[in-house]
Amino acid sequence: MQTGKNDIIIFLLVTTIIILLLTGLIIMLIYLYKKKQLSYQQTVDALKLDHEKNLMAAQLEMQEDTFQHISREIHDNISLSLTLAKLHLNTLNLDQLAQASFQVNSSIDLISKSINNLSGISKSLNSDIIGSQGLIKALENEIQRIRETGLFSIELCVTGEPAYMETKKELIIFRIVQEAFNNIIKHARASRCKLALHYDSNALNIEINDDGVGFDLVSEVIRQHKNKAGLTNMETRTKMIGGQMQIESKKGLGSILKFTIPF
Repeated sequence: MQTGKNDIIIFLLVTTIIILLLTGLIIMLIYLYKKKQLSYQQTVDALKLDHEKNLMAAQLEMQEDTFQHISREIHDNISLSLTLAKLHLNTLNLDQLAQASFQVNSSIDLISKSINNLSGISKSLNSDIIGSQGLIKALENEIQRIRETGLFSIELCVTGEPAYMETKKELIIFRIVQEAFNNIIKHARASRCKLALHYDSNALNIEINDDGVGFDLVSEVIRQHKNKAGLTNMETRTKMIGGQMQIESKKGLGSILKFTIPF
């Protein structure tokens, strides 16, 4: 009888110990899970903060590029036109009506050209068009502005079903394309350029090609990275929105820029 009682006591003790061990194990697993979950959340928050900082840095860089773009446009085009117009008007000689008429008409043309240039700059810098009309319309306006310069012919081709993207993301894409166009204007000496947008099921694929002088890819990438401009700016901005950039170019054979931007 005593032996039976002892067996029951031992059984209860063993069972209690097992339950306590299992309880402790469950508590430890819950603790480790919570700790891992907290660590994961902290990592996500850190990545999110880092992404926001990088995005802000990219936006500040775009603003600086925008200011430089305005400065160049005003200096190279508008300032020169207005200076010539002022010179014509200051040297008017009403005793020579034919020459005076020519100078007045020439001044009117120069001032009209300056107004058109200012309008073009305003359109190219206005990010509101992205929010109100979207990326494609903004690119159409930019292409029209470039066409009006007469520097080279330019074509836009859009295929696939355009997909919705955040306004900030579309603005960065727009600035990337602007940077590509600026590089072509400044360096490529091209006669033709084509911008192709293809929307597939999960990404926007962009291709910009020109028939300009091209360049040696290795030496140009090294130079651009050293100067922190041009190709580097486009690559940095592309990475900011989770995209990829590819460059194809050879001297005398033009250049092709390819971008893949996930939705």
